[in-house]
Amino acid sequence: MQITGTFLDEISHDIPHQNWGEKEWAQDFEHMKKAGINTVILIRSGYRKFLTYPSAYLMDKHNCFAPPIDLVSVFLTLADKHGMLFYFGLYDSGLYWDTNDMTHEILANQFVVEEAWKQYGHHPSFKGWYLSMEISRKTKGAVAAFATLGQLCKDMSGGLQTLISPWIDGPKAVAASSAVLKKTDVVTLKEHEEEWDEIFSGISRQVDIVAFQDGHVELSDLQGYLEVNKRLADKYGIKAWTNTESFDRDMPIKFFPIKFEKLKLKLEAAARAGYEEAITFEFSHFMSPQSAYVQAHHLYNRYMEYIKR
Repeated sequence: MQITGTFLDEISHDIPHQNWGEKEWAQDFEHMKKAGINTVILIRSGYRKFLTYPSAYLMDKHNCFAPPIDLVSVFLTLADKHGMLFYFGLYDSGLYWDTNDMTHEILANQFVVEEAWKQYGHHPSFKGWYLSMEISRKTKGAVAAFATLGQLCKDMSGGLQTLISPWIDGPKAVAASSAVLKKTDVVTLKEHEEEWDEIFSGISRQVDIVAFQDGHVELSDLQGYLEVNKRLADKYGIKAWTNTESFDRDMPIKFFPIKFEKLKLKLEAAARAGYEEAITFEFSHFMSPQSAYVQAHHLYNRYMEYIKR
C-alpha cells in the first residue's frame, strides 16, 4: 500500500505556515513525484479572510484579503508539468465551525465554483473537486450541502469527480486547541455504520470518492472502521480511498510528523481492508525533505525505503 495523493495545506488553520514561494513549491512537487504521488488536492481555496487565489467575488462579498500570489495557478502549472491530477478545494467561510450548520457554505461556493472553473478549467491537470466541508456524523445541512455543491461542481465542469474526506468521531477527535489528547464521548462502530449508511444514501450521485481520515481512532480499532467504510462505499458505488494522516495525534504538542511505524501499520490495515488508493494529510509539512520539521525529512527517508522494498 503506497501513498499516491496528498492534500496541499496552504491555507493553514492549526498547522504553522511554512512561508513557501514558487521556488519551494516547485521543489516540493519534485519530491512528491519521486515518492510516487500523482494526485494533489487543495485542502481549501480559502479560509475565512485568507485566500489561495485572487477571488474577485470573495474579496468583494466576504471582505477577504488579496493574496500576495496566485497559488492555485502555481499548483496547477506544477501539476500540469508533472502529469499530476489536481482537485480544487472549495472555500470555507468558517461559519460552519461557528454554528455547526453547513448550509452557510452553499451560497458562497456557488459563486466560487463558477469563478474557479472559468479561471483555471483550461488546465489539463484540473481533474476534480474537493468538497472541503469536514464532518464526522449527521451534521445539520451536511447532506444537502454535499449534494448541492457536488452537483454544481459536476454541472460546471462536465462531470468531473468530487471527493470528500470525513473524520471518525473517535477518542482522538479533539480540537487542536484542546489541552487533552483524547475524549470518552465517542461514536461506536455500529453508530458510525448506521449514520454513514444514511449519509451516503443522500449523496451517492453527487460524491464520487470518499477518503475517511484515519487518525481519530486507536490503531487497534482502525481495521474495523476501515472495513465498514469500504463496505458502505461499495454499497453506494462510491470509490473508497484512505486518508492516512502523516502527523501524530498521540503527542502532547499538536502536530508533529508521525512515527514511521504507525504510518506503516495504518497503510497495511487499509491494504487488508481492500483499499486501492491512499492519500495523506499531508506531504509538505509532515513528509517532505524540505519541511520545517526535521522529523519529516527522516520520515521521507523511511517511507522511500519502505516503498522500494
